[in-house]
Amino acid sequence: MALGSNALWYGGLSRKGVKLGLDNEEELLERLGRPQDRIRFVHVAGTDGKGSVCAMMESVLREAGFRVGAFTSPEILAVNECIRIDGCEIEDRDFEQVMGVVREQAEAMAAEGRECTSFEVLTAAALVFFGTVSADIAVMEVGMGGRLDSTNVIMPEVTVINNVSLEHTAFLGGTIREISAEKAGIMKPGVPCVTMNPDDVYGVLESHARAVGCPIRRVMAEDVRVLENSPDSVQMEYGGVVHTVGLPGRHQARNAALAIEGLAMLPDFEERIAPVLSDGLADVSWPCRMQKLMADPIIVDVTHTVSGAECLSADIAEIYGDVVLVIGMLSDKDADGVSAELAKVASAVFVTQPDSPRARPAEDLASIVSEHVRVDGVHRSVAEAMEAAMEARGDANVLVTGSFRMAEGVLRWLQTRSSRYSTGSRGSTWAERILAATRRV
Repeated sequence: MALGSNALWYGGLSRKGVKLGLDNEEELLERLGRPQDRIRFVHVAGTDGKGSVCAMMESVLREAGFRVGAFTSPEILAVNECIRIDGCEIEDRDFEQVMGVVREQAEAMAAEGRECTSFEVLTAAALVFFGTVSADIAVMEVGMGGRLDSTNVIMPEVTVINNVSLEHTAFLGGTIREISAEKAGIMKPGVPCVTMNPDDVYGVLESHARAVGCPIRRVMAEDVRVLENSPDSVQMEYGGVVHTVGLPGRHQARNAALAIEGLAMLPDFEERIAPVLSDGLADVSWPCRMQKLMADPIIVDVTHTVSGAECLSADIAEIYGDVVLVIGMLSDKDADGVSAELAKVASAVFVTQPDSPRARPAEDLASIVSEHVRVDGVHRSVAEAMEAAMEARGDANVLVTGSFRMAEGVLRWLQTRSSRYSTGSRGSTWAERILAATRRV
């Protein structure tokens, strides 16, 4: 993006790190005129798959003719991706303008000793933008946890909690029960919640739902039947209806069932949403989720948890067979657990580190990976690892995974590898722009 002064100011906030809590967000939005009070919301939490559920609900609501806002994170190539309206990422000029409005109030708070984090500011910017462009409804993805996440200042019409597993233990707690309780914090009195989780997690969620007076609906995984799993979609049957979901992977069928049940809780469902449900699921786009690049034998996925790696490994085995693995991870992730799952489909492994101050050094990760599978190369950059993997792959596909920043790294490598790659333009959907970065002209 073309960085103006306000965008640069926002970028500098990242050094403030993570700070959970709602006080700053509530104060910031109060000073901004409480834009969240003028918008309908769907609120989605979970460990894996919450972004996919958001993308599916966004796609269906757009198909139904709503003016739909969407807030998801983190970005892959540019922060604009986090804030979307009608499927298009926020334009640079709009981002600069809305960030200027938020900046004025955030700096006033900072002068009083109340400094906002980058995520608090980005959440506020999204809400101001959705109000400015008169969004009919906005799909909001939780950033971390739920109870104390900045997005938890909204009053949604439905909440969705996808699968819960160990993540962000330094912030959310060291056990599944503690983390489940944090996710449950997005429940509101009288607001229906839809979830799909095993008994240990569901027990915590159900208990919290009773305590706050929240109607809860549990989707059972066994009620979702996968009919076909292909490189660019999954065909599934749920509730006696067959749908084709425009994302690959058996787990996307389960995500789709959650999205369906969440949408069914909206008052407009029967009359306006249900008739276009299948079309919206078929049209969903969510880049870098087991995405097979169009011009290259490369599969990109942002998986960084053990449960996500387990699903990815099974889907890769079913659709592609063994692959050459290029992996890099951040230092706070379960590298051992992820490596154990991905080793099952790796014919060769090249270890690297993403371009992030939080990256686990390649040598450290290689030592962990080598406990499960032979490491064929260790490289300090994604570009070097990709060159080595492409040289060694033979007829196999190359799977790049382990982090959002790994996805960014391979896309930027593709962009610089040849001048014949197009990066798209503002005004196309954000997903099309990312996909264009991988497409030969």
